[in-house]
Parts: sequence; C-alpha cells; structure tokens
Amino acid sequence: MSISNSQPSETQIWEWLDAVPDPEIPVISVVDLGIVRQVSWKDDALHVAVTPTYSGCPATSIIEIDIETALRDHGIEKITFERRIAPAWTTDWLTDKGRAKLEDYGIAPPQAAGGPTHCPQCKSTRVTKVSQFGSTPCKAHWRCEDCLEPFDYFKCI
Repeated sequence: MSISNSQPSETQIWEWLDAVPDPEIPVISVVDLGIVRQVSWKDDALHVAVTPTYSGCPATSIIEIDIETALRDHGIEKITFERRIAPAWTTDWLTDKGRAKLEDYGIAPPQAAGGPTHCPQCKSTRVTKVSQFGSTPCKAHWRCEDCLEPFDYFKCI
C-alpha cells in the first residue's frame, strides 16, 4: 500500500470526524457516539467503517452522507464505507466526553444499572420511568419528581 505525502493522517481525519454531529442528537459527534469504528487509507481511497447503533437505524445513511460531506470539504475525494454490524454497537463505546455532552444537553447517559441515577436538569435522584420508549428507539422517557421536568435516558445496549 502506497500512501502519498499529500494524504491527511488518520489522526487528522479522526479530528475532522469528531466535528460531525449525530443527526438525532446533534450535541454529540459520531466519534463520541462510538459508531465510527475505523479509518484507514487503502491506496488513494479513505476507508471508513461505521457501526450503526442498531442494525435498522434509519439515520445510518444520513450519517454516512454527513461523514462523506465533511471529508470532501477537507479535500478527500475517494471514500469507501463499510457498514459493520458485528460486533454490535454498545453504549460502552460512548466516550466519556460524549456521556458528559449528553448530560449537559439534558439526556441522561446510559448506566449499567439500567436507569438514570439522577435528573440531568437538577441532579435530583428522585426520578421515575414514564415509558420504555422515548423520542428514538435508543432512548426511554423519564421524569424528575423534584423539578418535574421530563427527560430522555439513553438506554444501555
């Protein structure tokens, strides 16, 4: 495999991709969400592997278009995509920075116990599940008993 000196480094590409927002939760990047699994040069084409949050995620095509647009904006012309469904995406792949961004945005990040430990608005621990199904399939709907605000909880997967 020959790599031209004019090709951006993989480190640079990861930095660019860290600025690509998730279309459903725009406060978090596709990198912080953990769905970009690999970037690598194969001759003169950049290969990008993406694992959707679940195999039927309707946003996956939009995510790939957004990634392609960002990379083309930085002068990369040849891009190939691989949609990896194994191993399946897990919330363990969320970065710490991504978890903090979710909470700052008002979405409780996933917890191993299966529910939020506190309200992302007021930090109260008095929270109640309203519905296992939230605004997207990967979220549940909860409510704080103290500030009475509803909020999404990003389910553990």
